[in-house]
Amino acid sequence: MSEEIWIEEGRREDARAIGEAIVEAVGAEHCLGLIGPGHVIEEIVALFAEMAEREDTQYSYRNALVARDAAGEAVGVCLAYDGGRLAQLRRPFLARASQAFGIDPTEVTDETEPGEYYIDTLAVRADYRGRGIGRRLLMAAAERGRALGLRPGLLVDKENPRARTLYESAGFVKVGDRPFFDIVMDHMQA
Repeated sequence: MSEEIWIEEGRREDARAIGEAIVEAVGAEHCLGLIGPGHVIEEIVALFAEMAEREDTQYSYRNALVARDAAGEAVGVCLAYDGGRLAQLRRPFLARASQAFGIDPTEVTDETEPGEYYIDTLAVRADYRGRGIGRRLLMAAAERGRALGLRPGLLVDKENPRARTLYESAGFVKVGDRPFFDIVMDHMQA
């Protein structure tokens, strides 16, 4: 029996699933390192969910594609946007993260560039992995970027061969290195 999964535009009510997907993609340990001691992961999930409810942030539901199961539950999320708008889209998040966690916004470097449709986040719920959902989300985001006249791009951790294999199978190739906070990652484009 095949399972029905479909992909659609994100909705404001997907904010919590988007926040959880971001933490999953970045990694809970890395998120905790960013927000500092004395905080718990739920605080950063809540912050990302708050940003996802808005229309003017990089984490907005408007920048999301969501994979849903037969019950309509979000089982995967892909966030992507015009890399040329990163500074504008990031401002609300940096202001709120600075207020909530003391993150210094001047230490955050750009991980994308103008002309690139930046695939910021790709995450599938653990109980739905291995079913091709991530690949479908990735391909849908890449197609969306191409339709906007932008080249799809993303970062991948050098220590994540599974993700790299997925991206390479979808036509992404390494074009350089890029910092993401304190980690140097491979910059890939399709």
